[in-house]
Amino acid sequence: MGESFLSPESWSAVVLSLRVSLVATMLSLPLAIWVAHLLARKDFWGKQLLNGIVHLPLVMPPVVTGYLLLLTFGRRSSIGQFMEETFGLVLAFRWTGAALAAAVMAFPLMVRAIRLAIEAVDPKLEEAAATLGAGRWFTFVNVTLPLILPGVIAGGVLGFAKAMGEFGATITFVSNIPGQTQTIPSAIYSALQVPGQESDVLKLVGLSVLLAMGALIASEWIARRQRRRMISS
Repeated sequence: MGESFLSPESWSAVVLSLRVSLVATMLSLPLAIWVAHLLARKDFWGKQLLNGIVHLPLVMPPVVTGYLLLLTFGRRSSIGQFMEETFGLVLAFRWTGAALAAAVMAFPLMVRAIRLAIEAVDPKLEEAAATLGAGRWFTFVNVTLPLILPGVIAGGVLGFAKAMGEFGATITFVSNIPGQTQTIPSAIYSALQVPGQESDVLKLVGLSVLLAMGALIASEWIARRQRRRMISS
């Protein structure tokens, strides 16, 4: 039998990264749509504060974000104890925590992409639907959402790519436990500490670049289609 492309530990990290990124994207996408709509269409007290909080993970050191998550959702925190006792859900040092950390770090990119898509939609279309008696939810689902769908998909793809590459917040919040919380970035970090693991490191780096480039190309293609669609409409 030929030699496997990656070691079992590295394959485990790849599978866990895909799982964490998929869960993080699917859970945070609905919230990102709602927050993007708020920021794009509504004027309210504290809007700039909300905008700052949403984008904070982009400019704050990821390790700080991970530490704040640990303080907030750790097993000794009030929220962490409540979630464990009520739902049996433990986040710290579990793959579920890695998904939370990835979602927090990817959230600003998703909101930015979706907000741009919403701002590109002519508000008069939504106002016209409202004058015909359509409610806000009906207008959003049947008018706004179809128009921004490419932006939503692009935001989801960007968020997924960001989640795949997340390292600082994840390793601070859930550590680097092989088979449990070790994702591709933390597997690369671990392999770099061991002499003779250069081959696995290069393969994981190549795989990461391939996934990131694929996501960026897909996101750009979707955004280009959106621009053409808006111009032709």
